[in-house]
Amino acid sequence: MAGTNRRAAPARSRRGTRTRPASSAAASTTGAVGVEPRKRKFFDYPRSGYTGLHRWLPSWRFVLGSFVTLVFLMLGGAVAAYSSVTIPDPNADNTAQTTTVYFAPESADQPHGEVMGTFAVQKRTIVELATLPEYVGKAVIAAEDKTFETNSGVDPVGMARAFVNNVRGGKTQGGSTLTQQYVERYYFSTTTDYVGKAREALLAIKLARTEDKSKILERYLNTIYFGRDSYGIEAAAQSYFGKGAKDLSVSEAAVLAGIIPSPNNWDPAVSPEKAEARWNYVLDNMVDIGALPAAERAALVFPSDTLIPEQPSQSKMGPNGLLLQMVKKELGGAPLKMSEDDINRAGMSVVTTIRKPLQDMAVATADGFRAGTLEGQDGAVPAERTKYSITSVDPQTGGIVALYGGPNNELDQRNHATYENVQGASTFKPFTLVAALENGISLNTTYNGRSGQKFPEWEGGTKPVGNFDNENFGNIDLVTATAKSVNTVFAQLNIQVGPDKTADVATRAGVPGVNPQNLSNVLGTDAIHPVDLAGAYATFANQGVKFPVHVVATVTNPDGTTAYQAPSEGERVFQADVMADATYAMEQVVQQGSGRTWIKPLGRPIAGKTGTTNDNKAAWFVGFTPDLATAVAISQKAEDQSDESITGFGGVKHVTGSTWPAFVWQSYMKQAFTLPPYSEVKQFPPRANVGKKPTATPTVEATPTEAPTEAPAEPQVVDVPNVEGKLEADATATIDALGLVVVVQKESSDTVTTGRVIRADPRGGQVPVGSTVTIVVSTGPKPQATQPPPTQQPTPQPTQPANAGGNNGGGGGNGG
Repeated sequence: MAGTNRRAAPARSRRGTRTRPASSAAASTTGAVGVEPRKRKFFDYPRSGYTGLHRWLPSWRFVLGSFVTLVFLMLGGAVAAYSSVTIPDPNADNTAQTTTVYFAPESADQPHGEVMGTFAVQKRTIVELATLPEYVGKAVIAAEDKTFETNSGVDPVGMARAFVNNVRGGKTQGGSTLTQQYVERYYFSTTTDYVGKAREALLAIKLARTEDKSKILERYLNTIYFGRDSYGIEAAAQSYFGKGAKDLSVSEAAVLAGIIPSPNNWDPAVSPEKAEARWNYVLDNMVDIGALPAAERAALVFPSDTLIPEQPSQSKMGPNGLLLQMVKKELGGAPLKMSEDDINRAGMSVVTTIRKPLQDMAVATADGFRAGTLEGQDGAVPAERTKYSITSVDPQTGGIVALYGGPNNELDQRNHATYENVQGASTFKPFTLVAALENGISLNTTYNGRSGQKFPEWEGGTKPVGNFDNENFGNIDLVTATAKSVNTVFAQLNIQVGPDKTADVATRAGVPGVNPQNLSNVLGTDAIHPVDLAGAYATFANQGVKFPVHVVATVTNPDGTTAYQAPSEGERVFQADVMADATYAMEQVVQQGSGRTWIKPLGRPIAGKTGTTNDNKAAWFVGFTPDLATAVAISQKAEDQSDESITGFGGVKHVTGSTWPAFVWQSYMKQAFTLPPYSEVKQFPPRANVGKKPTATPTVEATPTEAPTEAPAEPQVVDVPNVEGKLEADATATIDALGLVVVVQKESSDTVTTGRVIRADPRGGQVPVGSTVTIVVSTGPKPQATQPPPTQQPTPQPTQPANAGGNNGGGGGNGG
């Protein structure tokens, strides 16, 4: 109304409202002509005509349009990718390459020695799905992909879940369906990157549309790895149950299906609890998918009674088969960390440290000992339950150059050098000796060697420490105590230096896990692997420079590149002067102690130690030259696999370290000394006479370069006596009295009477105490060619006075 006084209400101000442009408003109000409208922008952002937050928010039309466009682009890309995917030729095993293991080369110009064995994808028998019970396939479906028969080949939810988990840094997951696993194994071997997974997914979709699911399942069953070197369901059925796949029961099929994700770890022989848990999982899933009635499932029991132990293939039987197992174990460890499946497919060349001529000698010695045919054995044979091993290590590299761990036949497949735990007995005494030398206790230090002494620190003084056969010694130095293996002296020495020092020396040398709190560890109460003790004595032989014990020297990829090479530098873990004195004391074990009967006649510098446990349940001889360290261990298991006393044989009632172990050691090593790498007679460093000041434990270094902080004391020198023409016993006694080491060699002579010295080297002059003097003793005229009388060594007899031991107060070694 024109005449009203009512005031018009003001316009409501709203945030983000759309406003009309002023020009447009004016034009529409006035009706003016000729004003050109404002041009619209191609991309109207920020949005014109809006204020506030709405100006910056895209319109719903834009959002919808963008989403639809993106969807169509993705669909188009997926269609294009799907169309471009072609089904490749099956990979199967045709691209899998055999990994070949070689012995060490015999000369520098050879890349490797003879073939030791191979690892390959060979244990497979193809079977048709139609020949198998339906529940075999159903068990695998229940274990790996319950929706296999209805899905499109992929599981988007599972893939998304796995992707998110992997991005978050969780344990790697695959999210693969059975079809995707089939694609990976049958066509592409192994895929880990996301691009490869996408390619697998597309191919899985295509195969699910173009191939029958039963054919996919059949190929999957014939391709997948089940552990025990078995590829495919048929080989797996034979390996785990000793029957064909067509004869598997429901329970047995569920066991095999359950271990597919991790067959080596979930093998019922390795982890029975995990295997049974997976068995239950598979059977429950079979009920869920309608493949097994619930009542039948409830009645099933885990088929432990039909499971069989893993049976090594004939190509991996025998002592060399044990070596191949060691190679595989090292390849699976750092730094390569290869799975067994990788090893079987990788096509690598693996050169080991095993020297075939020496390995053949070790095996021949072990076989001859079992048969009673070694020279001097006179037909005596060990009991069937008596087990033994021979291990040789190169001190300059740490490489195992020969190892006999057992026959590895149908009756005994255990590696007694690497698996067996044998009490170390008196072979541990050198560890305490080294600890004493490092703490300034010299070899000249004397202790009371009387048997049956009680010490307050030793089991509260309630239990006496005894020597072998309760033999009493007076006040003797550490050289004599080592040579005679006197328990009471070493008990006092370990009390003085501390059992933690003994354990530390053992660990640094190469024997882990020694109890540092147990005073009787000096008597070898800890159970160890013979290969570790051989490695520790190799550290002594290398005068304190340690190399890790190993069997793999090099690994070469199929393209010729180097995948792995064993370390070429060692660690100095003991000072050279300490090693010189320890070696000198251990030489006396051979020259005047428990090794003199069998080891001394080899006629060259050898250091070592015998060892015998309480009740003679284990016996050792471990010895070394500068070039080779060898451990011989003999033990025995009862029918229940508990330790029992070694059955005596060949006139030896109680098997001690100085009897059959020393006999086997010399039988083997005298053959080894004929080989070029070991034929040269090499001397040990002379005695250093450590002890005027404590010798500090050296800091472990990465190189073998010696850097002593102070020079050792000047060694005492003596005149070398003239012993030519003397009887061997008189000459030996004369040289021994001067603190010199006697090495006896035999030689025929037409002019010097049998048993008398032909010559000595050196013949005269002055030498440091502890030096070696070699005497050559006449064996009489050369025998006529028509009358070659065989030289027979006596059957091993216990040298009781040398085997200090018996009651040890700690349940460890007898000392022999």
